[in-house]
Amino acid sequence: MVLNRLSRASGHLESVKRMVEDGRDCSEVLIQLSAVISALSNTGKVILKDHMEHCIVDAVELGDKAAIDNLAKAIDRFIK
Repeated sequence: MVLNRLSRASGHLESVKRMVEDGRDCSEVLIQLSAVISALSNTGKVILKDHMEHCIVDAVELGDKAAIDNLAKAIDRFIK
């Protein structure tokens, strides 16, 4: 599911790149670029949810504080 989402976002980004190369209207480019950003953000949310449901649950059960700290750092970078 994640790879499919990334492939679609990558294809969409290539379309935006062609729009710029073709000199399309800036407003149209910005709208399409916003859609790419949204697709990537949503993909990140899917990855984060999966990580929390599996890896972090295991880390908590095992007392792996480093995994929890790493998640906190990743979330900080993801939401900037």
